[in-house]
Amino acid sequence: MDLPSIIPVFALPNVVLFPGVPLPLHIFEPRYRDMVRDCAASHEIVGISLLRGDWQKEYYATPDIFETGCAGKLVNVENLEDGRFNILLHGVREFQIERHLFKKTYREARVNWRIGGHEAISDDVRDTLIRRLSDLFRNEPESPAHRLLQDRTLSDELLVNFFSYVLEIPPLEKQTLLQATSIQQRAERLRDVIDFHLEERRLTLKGGGSDRFH
Repeated sequence: MDLPSIIPVFALPNVVLFPGVPLPLHIFEPRYRDMVRDCAASHEIVGISLLRGDWQKEYYATPDIFETGCAGKLVNVENLEDGRFNILLHGVREFQIERHLFKKTYREARVNWRIGGHEAISDDVRDTLIRRLSDLFRNEPESPAHRLLQDRTLSDELLVNFFSYVLEIPPLEKQTLLQATSIQQRAERLRDVIDFHLEERRLTLKGGGSDRFH
């Protein structure tokens, strides 16, 4: 897929997108309505970046965002009667912001696209991830996540990216996963995140608290 060098950037406080996963969004702010209209009429690529720092004070201006994000392709746009949109993005690739652009009502950026780093992960890391994730979802045998883990044809990249996206962990931890320079490094970080939260859950349950991880 040919990807543009300049893309719109949708900055969100609690969403980190990964390649290969879907992201439904409800678009209501005027600037982002403009973004959807422009994007739908051109390359259909939208960058998603996580807001950082004290972004609340500058939200309607140009708040700080993380320089590493993931772009999604518009696969569905639903026009609502009042001018809002429901859209569906499909994650395509990570990017690094080279320069911020503020010529339109919404933020744009000149970006560098990630090249490489998508090779297979090691067998031991894959096996460990599947075991840990199966433990997490063993009480939800009918969930899509549990069924996905039983699929032996599941690619390494989708395994790592889907669960990096779907696990209920803080956005900053997901950002750390996104910033990994290869799928192998992301898999190792995901394994470590799961191990940390499993141990936290074990200690919480031992102390009579609730399960806060999943």
